[in-house]
Amino acid sequence: MTTYEIYMQRALELAQQGQLHVAPNPMVGCVIVHKNTIIGEGYHTAYGNPHAEVNAINNVKNKELLSESALYVTLEPCTHHGKTPPCADLLMSYNIPKIYIAALDSNPKVSGKGMQKLKDAGAYVAVGILEDEAIELNKRFFCFHQKKRPYIILKWAQTLDGYMDKNPPNCQNRENYWITNAALRFKVHQWRAEESAVFVGANTILHDNPQLNVRYYSGKNPVRMTLINKEIEQSFHFFDDTQSTVVFNFEREEKTRNTHFCKLNKEKNPEETILQHLYEMDIQSVLIEGGRHTLQRFLDFNLWDEARVLVGNQCFGSGLSAPVIPCEPVKIDNMNIDKILWYKNRE
Repeated sequence: MTTYEIYMQRALELAQQGQLHVAPNPMVGCVIVHKNTIIGEGYHTAYGNPHAEVNAINNVKNKELLSESALYVTLEPCTHHGKTPPCADLLMSYNIPKIYIAALDSNPKVSGKGMQKLKDAGAYVAVGILEDEAIELNKRFFCFHQKKRPYIILKWAQTLDGYMDKNPPNCQNRENYWITNAALRFKVHQWRAEESAVFVGANTILHDNPQLNVRYYSGKNPVRMTLINKEIEQSFHFFDDTQSTVVFNFEREEKTRNTHFCKLNKEKNPEETILQHLYEMDIQSVLIEGGRHTLQRFLDFNLWDEARVLVGNQCFGSGLSAPVIPCEPVKIDNMNIDKILWYKNRE
């Protein structure tokens, strides 16, 4: 790695620490270097808190050194007033002469404006150091602003022979045949904490009665979501009003304390309409956990960005077949005797 990449890599490592707390803002890290020595570091710690550049500058003991320093930041400094003042103005006020930016901001309020403002003030500005890594880190943020929809992750568990479930009537005692090991089940709770929302079909609620929370991991519960086209009994965990919940349907518009029944237009594609609603709700990512019909619909309409398939080390011989992804996995992780297959949608 070049010296520039080493400092930017450190900024990316710092940015990662804000993962569970900054949404809908992006994760951002910042490093300030004076004569090959890091004199200040910072990252965006939580939504509404000071940005990475502010924290890094506050971490510099001798502010007089800033006018002779280089600043590395993983995302273009902002130029607009939001929860905090513009970071570009802050950098200008300290006359920081060199600014290295990993990636330009995809938010149209910022994109290119921060870079140009710093250049106009006389700073040397370079963009593109570890750009791919910076975009991957904030893939949800970039997808949301570029595609005008949340980043979509498909997730399911299947056996070695490609089945998601046993056929009735062999599934009366469902807790006796988990497909994957406990470590992977805990991993799913971590994934839920990392996303804004989790979505399941109505049949998953009826058959599995999932809670869809992060009880096995430390983090914020995602917004629970489903699509139903008929009335179902509301004694299931999904309707317990303990966490933010959205029920997309075709009959009623109604809100309780934590549950929103959101009425859709019957004449439009429900998946695309739901994604439009999520964009308007500022939901930047959604983990779609099933069932098979729901997962297949998003695959058929090519409305997915990533898939995570948990493969348990067992066979059912027959049952409910898992969806088939039309590409090879980009990565395979071993988890004890089970595996995680990671897919990316390159289209």
